[in-house]
Amino acid sequence: MESVSPTAKTVTELNTYVKNLLDGDENLTAVFVTGEISNFSRYASGHLYLTLKDENAAIRAVMFAGYAERLRFEPEDGMKVLVFGSVSLYPKSGGYQLYIKAMQPDGLGALHLAFEKLKERFRQEGLFDEERKRPIPKFPQRVGVVTSGSGAAVRDIFNVLGRRYPSAQVILRPVQVQGEGAAKEIADAIALFNRESAADVLIVGRGGGSIEDLWAFNEEPVARAVAASKIPVISAVGHETDFTICDFVADLRAPTPSAAAELAVPDVRELYARLETARRNLLAYTAGSLDARQKTLEALSRRLSLVHPQKRLEDDRRRLLYDAERLGTLARARTDAERARFSNLAGRLNALSPLGVIARGYAMVYRDGKTVTRAADVAVGDKLTLRLSDGEVPTVVTE
Repeated sequence: MESVSPTAKTVTELNTYVKNLLDGDENLTAVFVTGEISNFSRYASGHLYLTLKDENAAIRAVMFAGYAERLRFEPEDGMKVLVFGSVSLYPKSGGYQLYIKAMQPDGLGALHLAFEKLKERFRQEGLFDEERKRPIPKFPQRVGVVTSGSGAAVRDIFNVLGRRYPSAQVILRPVQVQGEGAAKEIADAIALFNRESAADVLIVGRGGGSIEDLWAFNEEPVARAVAASKIPVISAVGHETDFTICDFVADLRAPTPSAAAELAVPDVRELYARLETARRNLLAYTAGSLDARQKTLEALSRRLSLVHPQKRLEDDRRRLLYDAERLGTLARARTDAERARFSNLAGRLNALSPLGVIARGYAMVYRDGKTVTRAADVAVGDKLTLRLSDGEVPTVVTE
């Protein structure tokens, strides 16, 4: 009996045959697998290569860039994950491997680990530094809101903004806040506000939920968009006890969406109260200042009146009148004294004057204008003049 040798297959044919078997098995085309990551590496192309293992086995795995860019966390060695994908064989190496289409941390502990890893990486990059945070404007005219278009969070924000500062324009950019694609929508909305310079301050957030619900605000695209925003950002994710990467990167963190609205705008009622207080203080200050200035003006007027030329003229006139009166009094007194003295001297002079003697019945004798005092000085025929008290009498000496 003649033996028949089986047809030999090439390695390529064999690997292709096995690959087709694996690809045709419905149990392997859509499979969930849990395991721990080891030998993790990210290529420049964006592809992820890793080994997924448990206590007793391991399988090589690859996640191509198109799927890897959807991840909400950064995989790393030692992380336990849940992956979804298909099993196939790579003919070139002959090794079968897992082709991952989706990956998420397996369990709450893994999510917290991923959160802490992301937080530490961004902290080292300086995204949390206080020096880079921008101040929130005191009186924003446009408030941008990036959140879900429905739900309690957006209603709370609009209610608070309308009550506190109704003059502000509120611009809502509704986005998906959880699930696949949420992080990209949030990041794109923030970038759009900045490109259009459409707001003076941004509120970015959502209501509370589980860590899985809030995970979009832990993803790198959101963190990068908030950090790059030229518009100040207030993060309002979850409730008071919830924290996300967005909270740490934002310029200001609010415990709730309502609190974010309160931090974004002033309370117009408080502004009116402050204006009223300022008005009263200004009136009081003005009244006091005017009163003080009035008193100063009166004092200056009094001082000016003392040195005013008219005042000086009046004072000089009064002084002149007083001096003139005194001078008149002194002159009259002096005149009276001189008159009395003159009278006295005149009386004395009169008593000594020949005229006085003549007035009493005597006469003075003159010859040729000279006084004759002795009879011996007169000769017969001399012409003499007798001067009496009331006139002169010419005479001729006869004997």
